[in-house]
Amino acid sequence: MPQVLVISDANVLIDMEAGGLLRPMFRLDYHFAVPDVLYEVELRQDHTNLLKLGLRRMELSGDSVRYVETLAADIRARGVSRNDLFALALARQEDCLLLTGDSRMRKLAKAEGRTVHGTLWLIAELIRSGHIKAAGARRAYDAMRAADRWLPWADVERQINSFKR
Repeated sequence: MPQVLVISDANVLIDMEAGGLLRPMFRLDYHFAVPDVLYEVELRQDHTNLLKLGLRRMELSGDSVRYVETLAADIRARGVSRNDLFALALARQEDCLLLTGDSRMRKLAKAEGRTVHGTLWLIAELIRSGHIKAAGARRAYDAMRAADRWLPWADVERQINSFKR
């Protein structure tokens, strides 16, 4: 089965790094990518290991850049960063899944017809695939909380409890 392309924002990647889950994440049957602009601005300086692990940097077409400009002027995109809009545009350009940790971005992406998930989905995928166990997910979430990562903690608790069943 060919690997599926997944475009991510920086938040999800930083969550996974904080939780010590980057190596297992890159073992999943997905190709993870970010817009090259987002990588340069948000990840290059402090997260150079991402490229070594397999993260791809991808360019946006001229049409996709124009799409970002259109979205930036849209009231629905208020509060969504330009770099996150680049991620949405790249997911649209490549017609693939989008990972985001931003609720405003998630809402906009859904309104734009994109399939969108976040950190909790990714951790569920790691468990489903056997790359980590429930105890590993708990440790990862504890590390994310200690690193002051913002996650919907009530949803995290429900997810952890569901893994125990």
